Formats: sequence, structure tokens, C-alpha cells
Amino acid sequence: PVSSALYGPRFLTGEVGGSITHQCFYSIITANKHDRKYWCKIAGSGVCYTIISTTGYTSKDHAGRVSLKDIPQNGTFTVTMAELKKSDTGTYRCGIGITSRGLYVSLNLTVLADADALGPTELVRGELRGSVTVLCPPGDTQGGEKRFWCKLGRAGCTLIADTNGYVGKSYQGRIFITPQESSGAFKILINDLKTEDSGLYRCGTGSLSSWDSPPVVALQVTAASTLPKRPKFLSGTVGGSLSLKCHYDPERNYEKKYLCRWKEASCSLLVDVDGFVHESYKGRIQIASSDQENGTYTVVMSHLREEDAGWYWCGAKNGHTEHTSSVKLRIQKETCSSQDPKTSTLVTPTLSSSPAAYSTPTQRSITGLTYAMGTVTESTSTLPPTAPPSTSVTSPGEIYRESSSHESRLLPVVLPALILLIFITITIPALTKIKLQKEIGEEISTMGNLEAAPIRSDLNPVKEQTVEETLSPEKVQECRTDSGRRRWVF
Repeated sequence: PVSSALYGPRFLTGEVGGSITHQCFYSIITANKHDRKYWCKIAGSGVCYTIISTTGYTSKDHAGRVSLKDIPQNGTFTVTMAELKKSDTGTYRCGIGITSRGLYVSLNLTVLADADALGPTELVRGELRGSVTVLCPPGDTQGGEKRFWCKLGRAGCTLIADTNGYVGKSYQGRIFITPQESSGAFKILINDLKTEDSGLYRCGTGSLSSWDSPPVVALQVTAASTLPKRPKFLSGTVGGSLSLKCHYDPERNYEKKYLCRWKEASCSLLVDVDGFVHESYKGRIQIASSDQENGTYTVVMSHLREEDAGWYWCGAKNGHTEHTSSVKLRIQKETCSSQDPKTSTLVTPTLSSSPAAYSTPTQRSITGLTYAMGTVTESTSTLPPTAPPSTSVTSPGEIYRESSSHESRLLPVVLPALILLIFITITIPALTKIKLQKEIGEEISTMGNLEAAPIRSDLNPVKEQTVEETLSPEKVQECRTDSGRRRWVF
């Protein structure tokens, strides 16, 4: 929406003869800081008539009882109306740029004969990807009622999180409503700030409808951030260990540093620099090191379990101010690839034309098995290739032994057949050659030419075909004469 970079309270209440102060908040960018700011009232025709602006204009009906103060470095401008009249009730706009055409936000002002004065809106600033702490005023000191945080909009105050376990989708893992103190006050901690978090909020106890006039908090997230992007996820393996580096502002003197586990807008303390360790994490979590100069401390977790998966918060506390950041831990089950002898496949390495080439295995998973395949050249090593860590590779020799064990039963049948085949292959060509030489010699002596005798019709065609197929092409050539008869040339 056009008013997304400009926000302020949507409802104001004043009393006749009294005054109201209204704050408008805008994004701190060059265009906004130096553009015209204005305050106008919407007439029955829908036109918003300017009452006062930073160009020096003030309407005659409000002269002497309205003022506008712009503070560009804070991204705010404040409008004060005094000597209120009943006729001042209506809809107003505070905006930037040309009236009704630039950025603006609308609000309703109600002037009553007797009304309680409302305090100014609290301004809380935070950096993009950073964190903020909002101190909520004392409420129910018994601590029995739920605490909530909601965002003001056109449809009222939309619930963001409460202590009954509700957390809005966009705030999962990054909002924490602290327990109430002895005074009944509590804090709202938000980290991983986004530009869309800017706006007006309310915090309180009980239900949203039962809270008469909770204070309004204006949260302003600066678009230009000095904070670097950091990973939001961390992976570990069941039974393994990991280290988490937490960051804070080294220029601030934080009295306590800790790690807590986030769930449903609450965060249970696991370990801190004072030596505290949660009962269920004893012996497997510790703050291993701390670097005050760079503003970091490292938490080490070992003997990881599946139930350790979830959101964790790093925190550094100084009085009522806390710097926090969140990370989600993913736990993976440890798996080992296995080789099934029944489905083993021998993958022959692809040889390069270079004599110095050898095959290097590359992991490829097929139906739950791990195979070695691929070729790497330009190496003269004669050692077998080494598999990368955590990669299961079965050597070709092992696969061959597994495969050949199933074929050993065929050897008594295959070996005699192979010997017979070799004997036939050698004997038949030799006999055929001798026979042909004899027949051709007889024909030459009787006929005086090279014309071959006609093929006899009673010859067995199968035997004739076998003879032709086994003749060596290098020694015998089949030639045909003009009459269609064949002759053999040696």
C-alpha cells in the first residue's frame, strides 16, 4: 500500500479546550527527509484541505493553535493542535509530498467534553536483520492472564503472538514474550527484523478487547543496515556435535550471554556464561569460548539427538535491553550405504586414450546402492583411487568375486563346449581347403580350364553354408564367370 512507508496512530481522543499531539513516522531515506510534510483535514467532498505544512503554510482557521515539527534524522514529524473545539472532530491525514497524492496515513480525531489525556506514542528503532526490545507497562501482577503483542491496522489490532502459544506465521522463531517481572511488566523481544515489521503495535495482558487503552508502540526498522546476513539454519547428525557462533555489539557491555531454546513465543534457558546448564543438556552443551573484542561467543553441542531439532536463540543482556538472534537446527539421521550381492553391478572404468589415465570413482546412488564410475585423466599414479570421506565404494575386484561366485557352477558345462568349438573352428577350414584343392586339381587336368564343376543338387545345403562361412577370406576369394558359375582363387 502507498502508506506502507508512513505510519502513526489511527485514533486520537482529546477534550474541548485541551490539546493533542500526533506523531507520524516515515522511512529514513533522502527523498522522505527533504520532501514536504503536511497535515490536512478531509472535508465532506472528500478533498483533504491543508492545515499546516513544512513550506510555511498555515490555514486561517487554525492560525496560532497548530504547529508541525519535522525531525528528519529520527524519521518523524509531530503535529500539535491546541484549544480544541468540538468542530475539530473528523478525519485527518499526515503525509509527505503533494497533498493526497504522495505518502499519507489517515486517522480519526474525536473531541469530547471530558476525556483522559493520552500519552505520546513510544518510538522503538531497529536495524534490518537486527533485534529490538519493547518494555510493556505493568499489567496483571498475578501473571495469570495471557500477555499479547498485536499490530494496529485498518481492521483493528491483529494478534501477532501471545503466551497461550499463538505465533503468527511470519514471526515463527523470532519473537519472545518474556515472563512478567514482580511489577507486572514484561518485554517483547523480536529479532531478524524485516522492513515490513515497521508499524504501530500494542502490548498488554488479558484479551485485546478488554484492554481499555494500551500504549501504542511505533516500531521503525531502518532499511540501511550495517549487520551482515548470517545463516538461519544449522545442520547436525544424530550422535554428532556442532558449534554455534553467537554475535553481539562489542561496544556495549552486556552483563549476561546465553543460549535458549525457542518454542511458541517462549525461550527456555539452556546455558549461560555464569555456568548455568539446563538439566536435560548437562554433559553435552557448553559455552566453549568468548571473544569480547569481536563480540562473539561459541556454544558447542554434542551427542545430538533427533529431538534437539528446532529454533535456538543467542542472547546478550544489559539491563532491560537484550540483543538476540535466532537459528534453526536440523538433525539428520546417520545413514550408511550398503551393497547387495544379488544386485551388484560391475561398472567398467572408461579408459582414456592417454596411457597415464586411470579411473576414479564418483558416488552415484541408484536404488539405495552406491556405485563407482567416472574417468579422470592426466595422472601417472599407479595406486588405486581413494574415495572421498563418507563415500562407500566397492572395488571392481570385490564385485567380480561376488558376481563370479554365482557363475562357477556353469564352468563344467561351458568349458567342454568351448574346447569343442575351438576344435571345429580349426579343423573344418583345414579339411575344406584340402578337399577343394584336390577337386580343382582334377578339373584342371581333365578340362584344362579354371571353370568349377556345377553344384550338385544332392549336396546338403546346411553343410555347404557352413563351409562358406568358415573359409578364410584372406586366402580364398569367390569369383563368378560370365556363365554364372563360381570359381575359387587361392
